[in-house]
Amino acid sequence: MTEEKQALDSRHEDVVPTSGRVMSSPIYEKEPKKAVVKESEETLLVVEGLNVFYGKIKVIHNISVSIQARKVTAIIGPSGCGKSTFIRCLNRMHEVTPGGRVEGKVLLDGEELYGPTVDPVQVRRRVGMVFQKPNPFPTMSVYDNVAAGFKLNGSRDRRIIEKKVEKSLKMAALWEEVKDALHKPGTSLSGGQQQRLCIARALAVDPEVLLMDEPCSALDPIATAKIEELIRELKETVTIVIVTHNMQQAARVSDYTAFLYLGELIEFGETSKIFTAPEKRQTEDYITGRFG
Repeated sequence: MTEEKQALDSRHEDVVPTSGRVMSSPIYEKEPKKAVVKESEETLLVVEGLNVFYGKIKVIHNISVSIQARKVTAIIGPSGCGKSTFIRCLNRMHEVTPGGRVEGKVLLDGEELYGPTVDPVQVRRRVGMVFQKPNPFPTMSVYDNVAAGFKLNGSRDRRIIEKKVEKSLKMAALWEEVKDALHKPGTSLSGGQQQRLCIARALAVDPEVLLMDEPCSALDPIATAKIEELIRELKETVTIVIVTHNMQQAARVSDYTAFLYLGELIEFGETSKIFTAPEKRQTEDYITGRFG
């Protein structure tokens, strides 16, 4: 075994996916990566030299990327490559994981989100999140699910709250379906409706960025189509970062795509280019189904 291959093998052994198992992988030539976007577009979220740990185990390796305002950025890659861990770092949710630690910078509109005086709760209001499985508050009505976050911000004016609930449900394309059932439990809705309810709940606090961690993986094709249509509408006002295993979904809804592999950013660029003319062999192999 050559010294170069020994070094590569050793490096891969240190990368433990979030699923807890080590992935076997082909050996590829390592090249410097640089995430480049059009200069004419407004950069909202900047990640610089991000390294992420579970205890002593490093799972994200020196990722730097710029995310554009009012665009959809898709994060793709095989299971265990660090996609969910990466986006959890964008609103400081990773640090609540036992042993979770982050090095590097995450800047939102120029403000360092990991600064010593920054309140993580405020960060999560500015950077909302929708999870893989719909998680409406089980003891709350549809109305109270949406109003909960807004009330936590200190608002007590009933008329203002009612307007905010209606606006958020309309933004989530759910108002017409639930306007006569606002006081029914959120859990009484269908799976797709529950996911849109969770999106409405996140939108109620007026986030600048909305993180979506495989929001359609538990939904049927009809509900998935509604969520995808909603994403295309929401990007007019909200910056969206979505994790997805579905290559077709990434191609349909995103403007930019980042391919992660073994905790590293392999390639980042416009979605049309990533899916038609990727620069890296790893990217082409994954998109064409040779592995993953």
